[in-house]
Amino acid sequence: MAPVTPIRTLLYATDLSDGSVHALRYAVHLADALDGRLHLLHALEPISAEARITLQSYVTDPELLAQATTRRAELARQMMAERQHEFWVEVGEDAARLRDRIADIQVLEGNPADVILRHSVQISADLVLMGSHEHGFNHTFLGRIAQRVLRRSRIPTLIIPYPDN
Repeated sequence: MAPVTPIRTLLYATDLSDGSVHALRYAVHLADALDGRLHLLHALEPISAEARITLQSYVTDPELLAQATTRRAELARQMMAERQHEFWVEVGEDAARLRDRIADIQVLEGNPADVILRHSVQISADLVLMGSHEHGFNHTFLGRIAQRVLRRSRIPTLIIPYPDN
């Protein structure tokens, strides 16, 4: 039997939904319990061809068009910062100790499942964590991204259910 690799490098992939703070809480505390490092990732889905055509129809200046597409990543980074701020306020006195568990924060564009899997390999992750879809979405309980990651991941993947509020 092959030895079990210690879990020291954790990748938390977030969809930036309101409920993602719950999954972040779990990921940070798990990294702390395992004496590990946590990498935070949001995969920004590429603009669809239809949306790109619509945008190009209304924004004819190439510089403004480039700014509009760049702004998407900036907004995602801003949302990521807001979710983290909510979390750190909630954590209170343990915040400084737990912040040391965060290795890096990335917003990368591409097919979300591909981005998550590729990034897990790049950082040599031992575990991928993701939140399930919130209730009320028109997806299955896990969501299509989580399902794709689960099917293709070569390392343990943990799906954190969002609480019923």
